[in-house]
Formats: sequence, structure tokens, C-alpha cells
Amino acid sequence: MIRYSIIPSDPKAHLFEVNLEIPTPSVNQLLSLPAWIPGSYMVRDFARNLIGIKAWQANNPVALTQLDKQRWQVENRSTEPLRLSYQVYAFDLSVRSAHLDMTHGFFNGSSVFLAVEGQTDGPLWVEIQTPTEIALNHWRVATTLPRRSGDAWQFGAFEAENYDALIDHPVEMGDFTQASFEACGVPHHIVLTGRHRCDMERLCQDLKAICETQIQLFGAPAPFDEYLFMTMVLDNGFGGLEHRSSTALVCSRKDLPLSMDDKVNKDYRTYLSLCSHEYFHSWNVKRIKPATFIPYSLESESYTRQLWAYEGLTSYYDDLLTLKAGKVDTETYLDMLSETMTRVYRGVGRFKQSLRDSSFNAWTKFYKQDENAQNAIVSYYTKGALFGLYLDLVIRKETAGKESLDSLMRLLWERFGLTGQGTDEHSHQALVAELLGRDVSDIFAYLDNTDDLPLAPLLAEFGVHMALRAASGQNDTGGGKPSPLTLSLGAKFKAEPLGVRIQTVAESSSAHLAGLSAGDLLIAIDGLQATANLENVLNSYNEGDELALHFFRRDELMTAKLRLQAAPLDTVSLHLEDATAIAAWLG
Repeated sequence: MIRYSIIPSDPKAHLFEVNLEIPTPSVNQLLSLPAWIPGSYMVRDFARNLIGIKAWQANNPVALTQLDKQRWQVENRSTEPLRLSYQVYAFDLSVRSAHLDMTHGFFNGSSVFLAVEGQTDGPLWVEIQTPTEIALNHWRVATTLPRRSGDAWQFGAFEAENYDALIDHPVEMGDFTQASFEACGVPHHIVLTGRHRCDMERLCQDLKAICETQIQLFGAPAPFDEYLFMTMVLDNGFGGLEHRSSTALVCSRKDLPLSMDDKVNKDYRTYLSLCSHEYFHSWNVKRIKPATFIPYSLESESYTRQLWAYEGLTSYYDDLLTLKAGKVDTETYLDMLSETMTRVYRGVGRFKQSLRDSSFNAWTKFYKQDENAQNAIVSYYTKGALFGLYLDLVIRKETAGKESLDSLMRLLWERFGLTGQGTDEHSHQALVAELLGRDVSDIFAYLDNTDDLPLAPLLAEFGVHMALRAASGQNDTGGGKPSPLTLSLGAKFKAEPLGVRIQTVAESSSAHLAGLSAGDLLIAIDGLQATANLENVLNSYNEGDELALHFFRRDELMTAKLRLQAAPLDTVSLHLEDATAIAAWLG
């Protein structure tokens, strides 16, 4: 059996040491490291962090030849046992790679464990060793890798059924807070790393409700024997990545509940929705997945036009299931949905890129966004969530409530998740056609065109009024009943001592037509200093007024004329009008 060992050898220098033993290597054995990690669709070239790779056979050094950015060939001439060692620089405080310092250690296998080509299908042994720093001998370990030695939460030996499993069980080590609960009879664990004052009992209670709601949606038993939520708590952070029986998360300290009596405020519901999203992926993308992901090709991009279904439908369910689990009320959920809709309506890129194209170009456009993203692309997360809403309401309407998007998800689980077969571009459409008993090409045409989904009339039939209004300011995310602005600069900005720094500019807006660009430092409008109060100042003028602008681009002082336009109606508010009608959708 191939054996790995990994040790936090120098936390101060952010270095893991990895050793690899191959009992029966092939002649001129090839080794490789993934270029990307499943669930995060961007080539990240993890091999750039490998340092000092060496090989031995019968205690004699063996030459290594690097073939490309992520593959090596061992120049061995026999099949005697082969040993390799190398270091990994781990200083990426994210859910995607590896991080090590004196406070904690974290790694995904895809960024630390070389694959032994030709031997990735068999079982693998992994020993996670204690840090060499004596001051860190109190650290514990959290992972869902099957344990083979050592007590729970302690360093020891683990086993993976194959390389794909090895890189799908992230590992957290440190002085973390841990709590557990059961959901539908399955043990679930929560690990929080970093300083916090979270009420763990409250967090367990709320996550238990969400997990049980999801297991019941797909049908017991859950597709794992245990599940682990591991979260890095920072002063300001957000993100998550799904795995087969765990998720790695990052959150802000303010996102966590402080007591059992705390209301689920906007920050906490954001964290609960993040947990809900990654947990839903346990079914939708980890087991129900595109055929092009079976198996994953981790040496380069793996294209699919189906991310609208795997991230978009999951994004529809993440907020919805916090409502179904009883963690937010209907009014709050409608505000959450309003915010998702607003993120779509704020970008003219939705008229330039379809959902299938957005999915296909995740590698180069969605994951590499710049200041022009809102004008050029649409998110398969947010517009995909709106397509999920559209599908749900259409199915409910046409079947008089007998079927719903839940029905589609259960069919996907039965036909694809449980069988291990992958979906193609038409699988979802075929199942919806089966549910509705008709050709549904009219519905799925919205995946290929750039039209806005006809949501307002559908929502009205389910007792919800959808209104488009102007934003009340650049911090207005949608929902609620704020006082809208009448005029708009058409740019996002950040206040600085000398003025405001332009961050993004909306196409065809006042800022765009005046010639402002991202990075400009706007110092004066109409002879007055530009400040954080800029939006309110502009709204004291009239539509069509021309104002003199003074701004720095790089170190050059520039002038321009700003003609004020009416604020666009790009902010969504949803309001309950018929409690009986909405019950047919939200219960």
C-alpha cells in the first residue's frame, strides 16, 4: 500500500514536510499534483508551492526529471520500493489550498499529496504527525478521513480508498473549538478555528434543523456516515468549498451567534446559508455531477455547461432551506431572495452572456473577474438561482402543486446520484419534461438566451409582488423599504482622505459617459470635495444638470463634465400580498 506522511515541520516558515513511500513503483515512475481542486473552477497550479523534492531507492538517491509544471518522472531502473520527500509552502488562508502558522494548520490533499500515476485507484495510507514545535503539542486534528490509529481528534494514521478520496477529505489541525450533534441519526461535527465567542449549542441546534431538512428532501439515509463543518473564523472573511463528507468554510466573527436568544440577523443568516449551500453539495455536485467530472481531470481545465444546475440550483436552495428549517421567517426569506435578484439585475452583463456560456467560461471569466465584470458577464450562481426559482414555480403551477423542484432533485438523485452516472446537457430538461408531460424547450431556452426570466407574473400567482426600484445608495443590497435615490453616479466608490476612489463603473451610466474609470481618484464635483456623502450631494441637483469633475488618473489631474441621469430601477423588493397563495410555494 502506498503510504504518505505529513508533518507541520516549520509553522513559522509555513512549511509542511511530506514523505511518500511506493512499495512497487513502475520503472521511470511518474508523479503529479493537481492543477485545480474540484468545486473551485480555476487553475491554481498547486505544484508551484512544492520545494526540494527528492527520491531514494535502496537508500540511494534517484534522479528526478520535471516534465512540466506539475509532473515529475523518477529515473529508477527497478521496481524496488521508492521513497520521496518534499516540502510544501502553505500560506494561503483560504478553503482551496493549504495554510500553516503557529495558530493552526489546514490542507486539502490536492495541494500537498503527489499522485502516483498508474496507482491512484487503490487504497492509500496517510499518517498525520504532530508538529515539531513542542509548544504546539496540544493541537488536535479534524478530518473525515477514515481513522486507522490514534484517538478521536488526535494525530494518527488514516486510510483513503483511492487518490480521489484522499484529496476530498480536508484536514484542520490546531487548538479549535469542537461540538457535535446528530441529524437523522448521522453524527455531525462542527470545528471553529480562530478567536470567537460563538454559542456552540445554538449553532448545533440551527445546523441540525438545516441538515435534517436536506436529508429529508432527498430521502434517508444520508450519503455519508458522518459529516464535518470546519470553519476558519476571521475578522472579515467569507467562503466555502464542498467535499464528500465535510466542508471547509471561512466566516467573519460577527457571523456567529453569541447566545440562544440571539435573533438570526443578516450576518448569522449569511453563515447559515453558506453552511446550507455547501451541505446541499453533498448531493448536488459531489454525487449528482456532470459526466465530464467522472472522473475529474485535474491536470487542466474540465469544461461543462452545467454549472448553472450545480451551483445555481444549490444557490436557490441554500436560502430556501433556512426557511424550510424554520431558521428565518417568510418576510426575511423574501428579503434574502430580493438580494439575490438584485445582484443579477444590477449587471448589464446578463444581456451579454447566457447561463450555459457563463458555466463554460467559469475558468477564465467568473473566477477571474475584474472591474468590468458587471458589464460583461452573468453569474451562474445568482442567475442560476433565479432559474431554479423559475423552474420551481413553473413546475408547481403546471402540476397544481403535486410536483416541484424538490421532485426534480429527487429524480436526479435516483437516476444519477445513486447510480454514479453523470448528467449531460439535456438530463435536467428531460426530467422536467417527464414531470410536466410536455416538451419544455420553452423553459430551457432561458439557459441559452440572455432574456430576463419572467418572474414577476409567476411570483404574483404565488402571492408575492415583485417591484423594481432605484437603490437608496451603494450599500443597498435589495429588499426592505428604503428611500430610493433619484439620481445616480453609476459607479461604486470607496472614500479616501483626498476624495473617493472609483472601483467599478456601470455601462452607459453618468460616470461612464463622463469618462470615469476604475482606479480614478475623484477629488471634486462642482468645485466641492468628493466625500463619502457623494450620493446624497448629487441628489440635491436635478436630472440633466452638468457638473464639473476633477480627478486624478494615476498622477495626472484631469477634468470632465458629468451629466446627471435618473437612478436606474435595478433593485428588487419582494412583498407578500397573499398568504394563502404563497403557502403553495413556501408552505
